[in-house]
Amino acid sequence: MEYELDIIPGTEWGFFTLPRPMCIAGPCSAETEEQVMETARGLSAFGIHVYRAGIWKPRTHPGSFEGVGTPGLKWLRKVKETYGMKVCTEVASEKHVLECIKYGVDIVWIGARTSANPFLMQEIADALEGTDIPVLVKNPVNPDIDLWVGALERLNRAGIKKLGVIHRGFSTSAPILYRNDPGWKLAIEMRTRYPQMAFFADPSHMAGDRKYLQELSQRAMDLGLDGLMVESHCNPACALSDAKQQLTPHDLQNLLESLVIRENTSDNEAYKDGIEALRARIDVIDDNLIKLLADRMEVSRKIGRYKKEHNVAIIQAGRWDALLAAMVARAREKGISEEAITAIMNAIHDESVKVQNEVLR
Repeated sequence: MEYELDIIPGTEWGFFTLPRPMCIAGPCSAETEEQVMETARGLSAFGIHVYRAGIWKPRTHPGSFEGVGTPGLKWLRKVKETYGMKVCTEVASEKHVLECIKYGVDIVWIGARTSANPFLMQEIADALEGTDIPVLVKNPVNPDIDLWVGALERLNRAGIKKLGVIHRGFSTSAPILYRNDPGWKLAIEMRTRYPQMAFFADPSHMAGDRKYLQELSQRAMDLGLDGLMVESHCNPACALSDAKQQLTPHDLQNLLESLVIRENTSDNEAYKDGIEALRARIDVIDDNLIKLLADRMEVSRKIGRYKKEHNVAIIQAGRWDALLAAMVARAREKGISEEAITAIMNAIHDESVKVQNEVLR
């Protein structure tokens, strides 16, 4: 039985103001007091209320800039005092949490490498117990939604109710345009499971290059996500980490103003009538799909019995490869992507193999 999260919606945290999107912005890393304050000044000037900066930086190779550490928290506190902004940073250990509490950090987020580690997640949850600090959890580096949900469960069991998620894409070895595979399918599934949860996209880490930030941010808004966490630096060319994906405050303002924000619904009667008619058609089609799948599985059972009688193995690799190739070609003619039909047919095939296995037992 899945644990039911007890969550306070992000709109009730008192951190964000309309209009959408909710936005958290600031440099990848706090580098110097001057850089932190200059970036905050630029962001505050056009209404950014929540300022982010990395204090401790998890880097792949030792010797890279790994953040300024605790002294940077004094700079974040100065941002609060000077510009009235809320401040947030990444935590990856009990020590980080305790230091953030000491310096009055308003929000913490948990990075993709940390959210994938249940031991660290439990350590952080224990350290946060008894606090009222909102916590945002980035998706794990790999597309594992249960691991993502498990991280949220640990925090919620520790009494953290101001919970949100940040979708930053997934590591991949495949050649793609972006730094990380956007993996929007998992974002949609998470949004469907927890519609009340504050949901941010991180186009900076998804893109890896500022030239893709607008298209990825717009995609997040089209999917109905609540907000964005975007990296912004007063002088990106001089940034000590992730220079290519950071925007100046001015460029971030232009990006936000370019976004088309979709409403969650509409009171227009023509829209309501039209969308309900289309949804009714979808319901009928889905019902027919279930009936067809049930018929297909019954045929699979008969095939399993036939193979059992004649002592034939279940998997016929050549047959399946040819069938899948044919289905991809037919789907393409109907305007269905190869990725979609491959995922659907593989799921059907896996279930068919399972059904035949049951017959052979």
